Amino acid sequence: MQKLLQLKTSLFADQGQSSQLSDAFVAAWQASRPGSEVTIRDFAVEAVPHLDGAGFQAFLSKPEERTGQQQAKVAYSDALIAELQAADVLVIGLPMYNLGVPSMLKAWMDHVARAGITFRYTANGPEGLLANKKVYVFATRGGRYAGTAFDTQSDFVRNFLGFIGITEVEFIYAEGLNMGAESKATGLAIAHAELSRIAS
Repeated sequence: MQKLLQLKTSLFADQGQSSQLSDAFVAAWQASRPGSEVTIRDFAVEAVPHLDGAGFQAFLSKPEERTGQQQAKVAYSDALIAELQAADVLVIGLPMYNLGVPSMLKAWMDHVARAGITFRYTANGPEGLLANKKVYVFATRGGRYAGTAFDTQSDFVRNFLGFIGITEVEFIYAEGLNMGAESKATGLAIAHAELSRIAS
């Protein structure tokens, strides 16, 4: 049985274009794989707390020395990591906000990047400890940025995932969504055609 983890990072929950595209992909993916399991994290419904000094210190503390508050912070991080570890496929709905990724996606990354658990440092540098996962990123943008210096998202997301050991990453772009009705329709049509192809 395959397992899929879906991250919805749009501020607008199900109304976000990235959420709708990733939902369409997940529905098609699940329909072609009877018995598959889907876990959804919608950051607009359940916010991911940004990592602070107390949270980071909790990660560094020895388990037997953690306070109750520290144990709660680590348990939350552990739960996010467990979802990712269990998943065969990761689907990320990724709107572009002010040329960057949504802040709660960065917060999620900060919780799942844990030394000794999802990566480790070696004499040759960092080594990711997660492998054999496929990632599909549905990136929605008001303008057209793919392949330009303004696309700060693609390399950042790809590099982070590679840092924790996930190297099979495919981006599906829907661009020009705020550049008029025709541009929006074209951008979404291209993305839907691509998601139908890969979901099957």
